[in-house]
This record gives sequence, C-alpha cells and structure tokens, in this order.
Amino acid sequence: MALLQIVGLGKSYDAETSVLKKIHFDVKAGEFVSIIGPSGAGKSTLLRCINRMVSISEGTVRFDQQDVGGLKKKELRKLRTDIGMVFQHYNLVPRLTVIENVLHGRFGYKSTLQGVMGRFSEDEKQQAFFLLQKLGIEEHAYKRCDQLSGGQQQRVGIARALIQDPKLVLCDEPIASLDPNSSKIIMDHLKSITSELGITCLVNLHQVEVAQQYSDRIIGLNEGEVVFDGTNHQLTTDRINRIYGIETRELITV
Repeated sequence: MALLQIVGLGKSYDAETSVLKKIHFDVKAGEFVSIIGPSGAGKSTLLRCINRMVSISEGTVRFDQQDVGGLKKKELRKLRTDIGMVFQHYNLVPRLTVIENVLHGRFGYKSTLQGVMGRFSEDEKQQAFFLLQKLGIEEHAYKRCDQLSGGQQQRVGIARALIQDPKLVLCDEPIASLDPNSSKIIMDHLKSITSELGITCLVNLHQVEVAQQYSDRIIGLNEGEVVFDGTNHQLTTDRINRIYGIETRELITV
C-alpha cells in the first residue's frame, strides 16, 4: 500500500492560472523520490499541498490512508507531526541555539503552554543530540544558528524535521542556496539518515545530476503537469529536454 497517493490534484490561485493540473502519482514507504522541473513548474506548490500549507483546489491527497484535504484543524496538526519539512532558506530562529531549533520540531506534540515554556523530556533532548551527531554538527549544539554556515544551518533544519519522528520528509530545494561541497554533504546525510531510519523522502531539486545520483525515482514537472515518472536510469537526455520544455511535452510513464 502506498504511503502517499495523489489523484487528480489541481491548484489554482485565481480563475485564470492553474499552478498544478491533474497530478497523479503514488509514493511507497521508504522511497527517496526527487521532483525536478524548471522554475515555476509547480514543485514547491506540490509539496505544500501534501501537508496542506496551501489549500487543495481539486483532486485528492491521501497520506497514510487519510484524506488530507478533508482534515479539520486538530487533525491537520496531528498529520503534520508525521510529515517533516525542510526549507530552502532553513526557516530557523537565528538568535536561538542549534539544540533549541532542533527541539522546535517537537512542538506539534506539545500543548501551547509546554511549547512556550520549552518543556522537553530527557528522551527528546537525547534524540536531538543523536540526530546532531548523525549529521556531524553535535559540537555546534550550543551555538546560535546565525553563527553557522549555510550548510550547517541546513543540517539543523534536517534534524528539526527528523526529530518529529515523521513517516515522510518533504524537502523544498534544500541545496539551492549552497555551494557544491555543502550540497553533497546535505544530500549524503539526507539519503543515508532517511534510509537508516526508514523515512520516506520527497525532495524538490533543480540539479538533474543530483536527482539521478540519489533518487530511487524521479518525477518531472512542467507547467504544473507530470511529464515524466520513472527511475534515474530511464531519465534520458531526450526526456530531460522534454521536462524542461526544450521539446514538445508529452506524458512519459515508464
């Protein structure tokens, strides 16, 4: 059974513009899936529909057998504990320490008072240090996040997502702001730690070669439509050209 099922998903912000058009695909538990496509293809909007950071205009998103579009506020809060999010620009609190930012990933499990008071269990703190150690930044635990490099901040963002104990992690252009060396470190960690912990990963990428290197499967978007869905070995030069609009687009399912 698929962990994530997307059927006929559409998203429009106004009557004239459709950002996503009848998106269909499933993601199995444990898969590492990359989404590629030109700027404006709808990649970020797609991820935000999955955890309903933006509303769904049409179609269905089912996550772990739940209809995401039909969830009430309390149910949606619970769902989001199972879906971690990693952002392009880290989305950290710069003046707080690394460990404090990581523990923010537990807020979904806390009451408002517990969150405000920063009440975290010893188990949660130990898990935070475990993840920082896995990501190679344990020695920075008590530094303010604004003292870290971009690559280090992104690792904090990954740790914050993973401490939720999610079933799925959504990564929105996690290496777009990083140099090649930092990008490799981030992708190596993302691939290894999600595989080790059995977490499904869906990641938006601009870099086709990175998607080919790390992914079990690649989905290509162009103008809000799926135009490729297959393995990295099936992503030929001709298919890449079609994803990026160099040739006439047509749906390719392999």
